[in-house]
Amino acid sequence: LLLENAQQLVLVCGRGEEYLLRDGCARLAVLRDASLVVGLDGRIKAVGQADVIRQQFSGAMFERRIDCSGKCVLPGLVDAHTHPVWAGDRVHEFAMKLAGASYMEIHQAGGGIHFTVEHTRKATEEELFSTFKHRLARMQRAGSTLVECKSGYGLNLEAELKMLRVIERAQRSLDIGISSTYCGAHSVPKGKTAAEATDDIVKNHLPKLRELKQSGEIHVNNIDVFCEKGVFDLESTRRILQAGKDIGLQINFHGDELHPMRSAELGAELGARAISHLEEVSDEGIAAMARAKCAAVLLPTTAYMLRLKQPRARKMLEEGVIVALGSDFNPNAYCLSMPMVMHLACVNMKMSMNEALAAATINAAYALGKSDTHGSIETGKQGDLLVINSSRWEHLIYQFGGHDSLIDYVIVKGKVVYQNERCGTMSSY
Repeated sequence: LLLENAQQLVLVCGRGEEYLLRDGCARLAVLRDASLVVGLDGRIKAVGQADVIRQQFSGAMFERRIDCSGKCVLPGLVDAHTHPVWAGDRVHEFAMKLAGASYMEIHQAGGGIHFTVEHTRKATEEELFSTFKHRLARMQRAGSTLVECKSGYGLNLEAELKMLRVIERAQRSLDIGISSTYCGAHSVPKGKTAAEATDDIVKNHLPKLRELKQSGEIHVNNIDVFCEKGVFDLESTRRILQAGKDIGLQINFHGDELHPMRSAELGAELGARAISHLEEVSDEGIAAMARAKCAAVLLPTTAYMLRLKQPRARKMLEEGVIVALGSDFNPNAYCLSMPMVMHLACVNMKMSMNEALAAATINAAYALGKSDTHGSIETGKQGDLLVINSSRWEHLIYQFGGHDSLIDYVIVKGKVVYQNERCGTMSSY
């Protein structure tokens, strides 16, 4: 594949960086009048000035050439936190929230996670795969080429494994990158105490997962726990995360969302790869995450929809934390668009557009342990790319909800997986 003559080629970073901190974001790498080549193996072979690439590949045959004159090429976006496998939407709860009910009030009234768990347990694997596939396609059309996908609406071993098999099937059959997360500790199942649920996970769920991982039936990358008051306390969270780490899973969990729990401090101590939410993180937790190179996955959609206070992105950036972004797509926060997440991060969390783009590419890839292959346009990395119909890349963030007209092509491993039917026939302005 040859993408040629791009007005802007947004590398994000170009020196093999694993992540960008605040100062690195300020110097985002952008080439003008540039081209890039992706080989048949799906890897980027060359990036550079259009005339240099033209000369270098003058004798080469390309399966496809795309003229990007007047357009921008960016790395595929990375969504570092989603819950996309479930049945039973919660549109009725949105009305309750608008009328003033809190997250925990809905939870205690039998709504929230338990409503979804009931429907997900009843759904067949085929039903779950069908809706999951459609959601991933919508994420992809909005520019996401690598998505973290959690289980967590089963809460018993059988239903959690059903969800993980659905994620595994998508990993094997769809043209989108997936990082799979076991989130059996998403809530305490009805009829169990948190201590009993913790024992069940550590003694039954994780040994079974280890067996399925070793046999190659299921590939799980991360372990997640909802560390929260009234859900899993710090000690239960520690036990589950450590047990997950012991079977080779990366720690990537929910922390300090509704109450200050010292989750960030715990994550830093355990060597967590990433912690999500952090609306109520302490100053000590922020400092500990910076020292431990533990990524903060911030979810501006959730704070917006639940009317929570916004995560302190500026404080984290100033303290040297690796800040990433996720959509937190779930029945409680229905957003499939990383461009909209970036826009909200800029407006509500006071991030710059450079910081938001880095957070949705290289830093989100780092949060998933994938920044060696994803998150920037560099030779040797996977050819996951977006072509947008604009002469400046910032339009992807500036135009709130405008990605459906802006994104002309989504490319995964050098293969065009989405082409806008209006491509070339309209202006994105």
